[in-house]
Amino acid sequence: MRLRTRERCRNRRASGTDSRFRCDQTVGNVADVIRRRVTDGTYAPGTRVPSVLAVPAEFGIANSTPPKVHRGLRAEGLIHTQHGTGSFVPPQSPEDLTGAPPDA
Repeated sequence: MRLRTRERCRNRRASGTDSRFRCDQTVGNVADVIRRRVTDGTYAPGTRVPSVLAVPAEFGIANSTPPKVHRGLRAEGLIHTQHGTGSFVPPQSPEDLTGAPPDA
C-alpha cells in the first residue's frame, strides 16, 4: 500500500534519509527559494531555471504548484519563458533585480 505524501514526508523527515525531499512547500515558499537563487546569482542571467516538471521532484510538491510559481516569477520579471524551450533568468544582473544601486 502506498503511503500518502504527508506520511512519506513525516517518515523521511524523522529518519533523515532524504535531505533533498522538502515537504509542505507552498507556492510562496518555492517562489522565495527560486527568487533567492536568481537574486544571489545562483541562477545567472541567461541561465535556465528548473522546469515545471523538475520543480515538483526537487521540492516535493504537487504538480499543479509549479505553473503558479512560474506565473508569479514571470509577473515580477525575474524569469521569462520561451514556449518549447524553457524558463530563463533575463539577461540582466542580479543587482538590477534587487533594485540595489550599482557600486560606484
